[in-house]
Amino acid sequence: MLSTLAIRNYRSLLKLVVPLGRLTVITGPNGSGKSNLYRAGRLLAETAQGGVVNSLAREGGLESTFWAGPENITRKMRKGEVPIEGGPRQEAKRLRLGFAGEDFGYSISLGLPKPSAVSFFSLDPEIKRECIWAGPVYRPASLLVDRDGPVVKVRSERKWNVVSQHINVFDSMFDQLADPNAAPEVFEMREIIRGWRFYDHFRTDSGAPARTPQLGTRTPVLHHDGRDLAAALQTIREIGDHAALNDAISDAFPGASLDIAVQQDGRFAVQFHQQGLLRPLSGAELSDGTLRYLLWVAALLTPRPPSLMVLNEPETSLHPDLLPALARLIIRASQRSQVWVVSHASRLIAALSEHPECHAIALEKDLGQTQVVGQGMLDEPAWYWPDQM
Repeated sequence: MLSTLAIRNYRSLLKLVVPLGRLTVITGPNGSGKSNLYRAGRLLAETAQGGVVNSLAREGGLESTFWAGPENITRKMRKGEVPIEGGPRQEAKRLRLGFAGEDFGYSISLGLPKPSAVSFFSLDPEIKRECIWAGPVYRPASLLVDRDGPVVKVRSERKWNVVSQHINVFDSMFDQLADPNAAPEVFEMREIIRGWRFYDHFRTDSGAPARTPQLGTRTPVLHHDGRDLAAALQTIREIGDHAALNDAISDAFPGASLDIAVQQDGRFAVQFHQQGLLRPLSGAELSDGTLRYLLWVAALLTPRPPSLMVLNEPETSLHPDLLPALARLIIRASQRSQVWVVSHASRLIAALSEHPECHAIALEKDLGQTQVVGQGMLDEPAWYWPDQM
């Protein structure tokens, strides 16, 4: 389980170190930085998928993701005694992302390349440093893998071995070192991160694939856009927790039940039975809220639970009366996976906060900088960036 998430110099997240629990709820008013925190988590996940540079490009390039304020906000600036202005930079401009658990930690530092007349890709981010260490806090003595520019070193029996000297500066070491024998820590960390799941783009519009019959194959993991909903629900019935599936439906819609119809061509279709109706409703007839709730049921009751599941504004399109049932579904999922929920729905937040293992984090902005409400320097988890020590 991850215990700490650290971000530096990403949009409104100038210096943020967040403690995490088994079930973490991230809240705050509009514009407080919740979406930036979620996107930073997705960027971390992209490092193991080979897509961190492309993801930054889709956000407008690395330069546009940097914190737009001064390098340091002084006490006098906060009190309004002096104007907010920048000065000569004291350190290299870097985007830093990292996380740690009880057993391991990882960080990546990205920056712009030095000006060159040779390459047209002068705005592509370069990976300046990547590190994996043992334990929850980085220390030089706990470092296991150290990637500095094109060179990657792995510690083995108190000795450093160079396993690559020419790694591409635009590729994570996860892309280049997939050998579990030469670099087992890199391989293991890559597989852990690749197992994370992010859900925030379920489609429920009239043309959503989940509304129409789709070719069915065993689906233990719901696609991030929900296209294989019927197959995922049937998979839960056959190899997952069938009773939990029925409970989740009746909890939200008393008297309702769910069937999956198989057409002659092998396509699966959702059939939703409601009390008082003479026939089941097809996916095309379901309201946006009902369809979205079924999508959350399929995602959260997965027969193949990940180590980490991140839900961004799961309350979207749901009627407030469905939120307590959704909260109970999320709490059930947190018994098998670490779950982060980013939300501004007070009813959902209140229902999740009743769970004894729920860890609530409220965000706020001060002079454009996202901060954790009530978190002083003594409350902040210990964190050190390898390229600043």
